[in-house]
Amino acid sequence: MPADIPLDRLSPLFERFRMRASLFHAGPLCGVTHFDAHPGRGFLHVMRRGEMEIRHEADSGLVQRLSVTEPSLVFYPRPLAHDFHNAPAEGSDFVCATLDFDAGEAHPLVLALPPLVVLPLARVDGIAATLQLLFAEAERVRCGQRLLADRLFEVLLLQLLRWMLDQRDAALPLGLLRGLADPRLARSLTAMHSLPGAPWSLAQMAAEAGMSRSRFALAFKEAVGQTPADYLSQWRLAIARGELRAGKPLKVLAAELGYANPSALSRRFTQQTGQSPRAWLQRG
Repeated sequence: MPADIPLDRLSPLFERFRMRASLFHAGPLCGVTHFDAHPGRGFLHVMRRGEMEIRHEADSGLVQRLSVTEPSLVFYPRPLAHDFHNAPAEGSDFVCATLDFDAGEAHPLVLALPPLVVLPLARVDGIAATLQLLFAEAERVRCGQRLLADRLFEVLLLQLLRWMLDQRDAALPLGLLRGLADPRLARSLTAMHSLPGAPWSLAQMAAEAGMSRSRFALAFKEAVGQTPADYLSQWRLAIARGELRAGKPLKVLAAELGYANPSALSRRFTQQTGQSPRAWLQRG
């Protein structure tokens, strides 16, 4: 398929591994506001006006103090405690939501994102209408306000991810996002995401990308950080964990995910997790 034909790179991901946003604050934040880390939970903050300083613990792996001086998106895809420091006289204006991802920190996109994304609103094309609706809903209580605000946060996150994938002037971190940002690799990745149980060979993956096997294998490893076969196996097992948790039998899953039999899936599952599917389920 030609690389210039439009491709939906995000829907197959979020159809398999969903995300739910929940508005929990609208209005000024003054003084010090602390946000706790909870397993599987991220945050998306929107600062509409004002200034603030973000602070992180010394062992967080992030810069301990970060100044935000213009309207910005502040996105934590993974659990990470953080503090906002706002001058009481200025009172930066916010809407904030928690983000709960299917599979928690093992969500494929959560794994691919940096721990913190801070972007001025003016840089992110296409979000002005969503922000206008979001702030309008947050400012006045009406029927369905919270539900609509939650959905708008989810739209905002998808628009942010779409914008990140379309950037050419900033390198994405090694992983899935960088692969999806490459028009050739994205076609192969999206096909695997849509049809995880297909009998994928390296030649078939490369054909989806319109590349030779050797060029495809090298480009895939350089962008995603894994071989195509390892990525496909990881994707299948991520689906398996979610479906097992939902109660789907291993026998049915093995057929859907392209394994010869339940034993083959069980062996691969054990190799990756260190536990059999039954033991993994019993441990919750």
